[in-house]
Amino acid sequence: MKLAGVKAKPKKKFKATTDSRHNLPVSPNLFWCGFLTNAPGCVLVGDINYIWTKDGWLYLAVVILKESGGGYRHAQ
Repeated sequence: MKLAGVKAKPKKKFKATTDSRHNLPVSPNLFWCGFLTNAPGCVLVGDINYIWTKDGWLYLAVVILKESGGGYRHAQ
C-alpha cells in the first residue's frame, strides 16, 4: 500500500452534539407544574426526531397520551 500511495481512511470519531457544561439558563419543565385537566387522558406529549437510513433521512414523529396514573400509552 505504501508503494502504491494508498492510505486507509480512518473512521470518524463520534462527536457529541450536546454540551451540558455551560452557564446558560435552562428552561423549566412546565409539564409537572400541577395544572388540572377537565378529563382523564387530556395531556398529549410529543417529539420529532430524524433517522439516517440507506435511503436518506427519515423523520419520526411520536405523540403519546399521558395517563393520569403515571404511565404512558400510545395515542390511538
